[in-house]
Amino acid sequence: MTPPSDFVVAIPARYASTRLPGKPLQPLGGRPLVLHVAERALAAGAREVWVATDDARVRDALAGTPVRVAMTSDAHPSGTDRLAECAAIAGWDDDIVVVNLQGDEPFAPVDGIRAVAALARQPQVALATLATAIDGVDALFDPNTVKVVRDARGHALYFSRAPVPWPRDAFLRDRGVLPAGDWWRHIGIYGYRTGFLKTFAAMPPGVLEQVEMLEQLRVLEAGHAVAVGIAPSPFPPGVDTPEDLARAEARLAAGRTG
Repeated sequence: MTPPSDFVVAIPARYASTRLPGKPLQPLGGRPLVLHVAERALAAGAREVWVATDDARVRDALAGTPVRVAMTSDAHPSGTDRLAECAAIAGWDDDIVVVNLQGDEPFAPVDGIRAVAALARQPQVALATLATAIDGVDALFDPNTVKVVRDARGHALYFSRAPVPWPRDAFLRDRGVLPAGDWWRHIGIYGYRTGFLKTFAAMPPGVLEQVEMLEQLRVLEAGHAVAVGIAPSPFPPGVDTPEDLARAEARLAAGRTG
């Protein structure tokens, strides 16, 4: 049996960020944000943790840690492309399971990282990811909250920024109340084997992806299976703005690291 720790974590960490310049190196508890993320991956038991970056300052900030660094192009259009270059630099075999952990998730739960790795090992699964229940109507209508619809096997039928599925009768009566039922928020953590990571990065953008601006739709539109597990514990919000960073600082100061 494949041991549960037989996976690697790759963290895309582009230095430039419109809403939070120099995001990977922004201090959180006096240490770079990207280091917190890498430590979550190490705590999850990954056999290797890599940061794929385009800036030597990020590399230098990780010196002296167990984290490996891949210096990648600054022209990549997405984190997936950056990780495909990281895989080539690392020399991973096509069967290696890679977890793509976003570089702005300093409180990513270790059981969630492990859960994605386990899903990615399933036969016939090209891409694995997680979801959690939506518990309010505001989130359901928020286009920044990505919704996912699953089939009976737990595979994705569709991802959307729109409120799907649409509870027709309930919303005819009152759109301000979330009716009983299951609505799922997609969590942007991914797992795949290295071979599919290369395939994914080489695929042209799909029509649905360009409409919704959701990269994972490229995989669905091409006919690949996307396994969507239910997150075993909550994923605290990531850090994308100065306000997010202030909230993360307060969370860390309160000892709430998960």
